[in-house]
Amino acid sequence: MLVLVTGATGKVGQVLLGRILADPRWAAARIRALCHNRSLPPHARVESVRGSIADRTTVDAAMAGVTHVIHMATVKEDPQQAMDVSVKGMFWLLEAFRASPTAEQFMLIGGDCTVGHISVAYDAPITEASPRRPYPGVYALSKVLEEVMLEQYYIQYGINGCCLRAPWIMEKDDFRHVLSFGEDQFGGPAWSSVISAEEQARYAGESKIPLLIDAAGQPLKRSFVHVTDLVEAMLAALGNPAAHQQLFNIAMNRPLDYGTVAAHLARTRGLGSVRIETPFHSNWLDNSKARQALNWEPNHDAIGLVDAAFAYQRAADDPRKVWYVG
Repeated sequence: MLVLVTGATGKVGQVLLGRILADPRWAAARIRALCHNRSLPPHARVESVRGSIADRTTVDAAMAGVTHVIHMATVKEDPQQAMDVSVKGMFWLLEAFRASPTAEQFMLIGGDCTVGHISVAYDAPITEASPRRPYPGVYALSKVLEEVMLEQYYIQYGINGCCLRAPWIMEKDDFRHVLSFGEDQFGGPAWSSVISAEEQARYAGESKIPLLIDAAGQPLKRSFVHVTDLVEAMLAALGNPAAHQQLFNIAMNRPLDYGTVAAHLARTRGLGSVRIETPFHSNWLDNSKARQALNWEPNHDAIGLVDAAFAYQRAADDPRKVWYVG
């Protein structure tokens, strides 16, 4: 098995490579990483190809002899780069894959921006059969185009592929920073869009956490996934016949409820909360299909995710790195 991984140096990619290299099930697997700006540490079973995924010659070289592709490379809200990676890059990958005599499976890691996550209202849990309703912006559009392009290659060429659609991916102390009113806030919403600068400064000084309220006046519910749970789902789908030409939602079993989180942190850590009215909609990314077809189960629920984030202690050689916002 020779696995081509794009996005191998990112948040998910680093955990994925570590799991494959450490798992006896994949002892014979080799990894080829298509890298653009960053590099991987040397390893006997890992090789790197440097260059742009938008360049056909680079992609063809990276695809030589590959059996499995795991495509994670993505770009946030940069129109030119997003189209280069998600349209040109995806196209060259798929073209090389369908023409390859060794290619066996193409796995795309998608995102819940394709269904609008908290920006779009749904009157039921979001399943794989729910319509794509992305929010405005090039990133959400690029992820829709990836999913559709992969499906068209099923139809036109019958390739073996699958898409794992993930919500906001958490690692280490990410979620503690999601709840920060300080400059170290991770992701959204941008506080300037829902409260004044004076309120934000006051809440930060009081060490408050946000209790986000949805458009219906209830505590916001939003789907998340821990990076380790996503990687386990990827390994469950890798080489699995049950994943053939399938789309899977990969998320916690139930969405995170900001009201439950606020109550839990008040009880366990003495943190006060403040209600923040938002225009967002509560959602539920239903993972039932993946749990049944892939025999996969996430290890983290909402409380586990929160506790892990607040308990995480960073070492001196583990600086906080924001891969991209949520």
